[in-house]
Amino acid sequence: MTSPRTPSNSPDTSASGSAAPLDGPSSASPSPSIPAVYDVVIIGGGAAGLSAAVVLGRARRSVIVVDGGQPRNAPAAGVHSFLTRDGISPAELLRLGREEARSYGAVLVDGLAVDTRRSADGFVVVLADGMTITGRRLIIATGLVDELPDVAGLAGRWGRDVLHCPYCHGWEVRDQAIGVLGTGPMSVHQALLFRQWSSDVTLFLQHGMLDPDGALSEENGPTPAEWEQLAARGIGVVIGPVESLEVRDDALVGARLASGHLIPLTAMVVAPTFTARTGFLEGLGVAPVPHPMGVGQHLDTDETGRVRPDGVSVPGVWAAGNSTNLMAQVVVSAAAGLGVATAVNADLIMEEINTAVAAYRTPFSAAAEAAQSVTVLGDRRHGLSQPLG
Repeated sequence: MTSPRTPSNSPDTSASGSAAPLDGPSSASPSPSIPAVYDVVIIGGGAAGLSAAVVLGRARRSVIVVDGGQPRNAPAAGVHSFLTRDGISPAELLRLGREEARSYGAVLVDGLAVDTRRSADGFVVVLADGMTITGRRLIIATGLVDELPDVAGLAGRWGRDVLHCPYCHGWEVRDQAIGVLGTGPMSVHQALLFRQWSSDVTLFLQHGMLDPDGALSEENGPTPAEWEQLAARGIGVVIGPVESLEVRDDALVGARLASGHLIPLTAMVVAPTFTARTGFLEGLGVAPVPHPMGVGQHLDTDETGRVRPDGVSVPGVWAAGNSTNLMAQVVVSAAAGLGVATAVNADLIMEEINTAVAAYRTPFSAAAEAAQSVTVLGDRRHGLSQPLG
């Protein structure tokens, strides 16, 4: 999760996460209490990542969570539609989640992932400060970047009175004057949706729904059926781009049109472009793909959360939360973290069963004897570090 930004060509390789620094290893050299190879490395410490860490910790797995400290929902006053936690601040929810993860042995590290590559043990994750972390499996829970329309004053009000999800913020703006910034076909849907929360809704047809000369676009503007729906629901339509938002006393009061006219408003709804944060996965050949609804780019996964760009599963890599489900609210992301964690644990169990069966069938092989020596003697063992053959 992260703060909003306007579109940029520069790659975003940071991990999502909490608002406060996290404790954990400060160098690449593991301490005696920290494994050299973790069972699972989780990149992203939001609801999905922490939920996965709790489940895997309870499954007695060694888990490390890498968190970049840039929660997407930080500007919001509260998290909503989360059973028993409605209205809790995003920072407090993450604090509680970190405490739970630590209580089951998870290690939390403050850092940004910049590269990931395969190794003999599974994966090596490289952080911006040079620290490396090795794990057998990888969970991507880095969330997404909200790319907002280029309107003056919009980004500064994001998550407060500039909104996009009625189920996150609709109740808080009920019966208020709500504007919808019409940047594409989904904007009509947003206007009709927010009409459930207020009878005072205005759709502003922006550049994405207008021709270059500012006239209504026959191709990208509302369809005849949509015009009828808007009229039937009493939704006003303004043809002409919004140039800026007017803010007074730290509150939105209106939308200023390019003509200079001010339309009074107390909330503005936008449709951001959502982009999963995956730059650090280039070393694995993993990249986001266009979302089928045309709202951005996400990591494609199968039903268990295993990442599958181009329809081909990537061994050992799973994703949960907004990096794969762009529409997921906090509670849905937390549930996804749980589901992916069970899939990862099952995969590890099957690998361990196969290894145990192979050792059982050849109890006196050189490899088995070397493995037994490591188990019993550790660094005190004698002979070659690797068996011959």
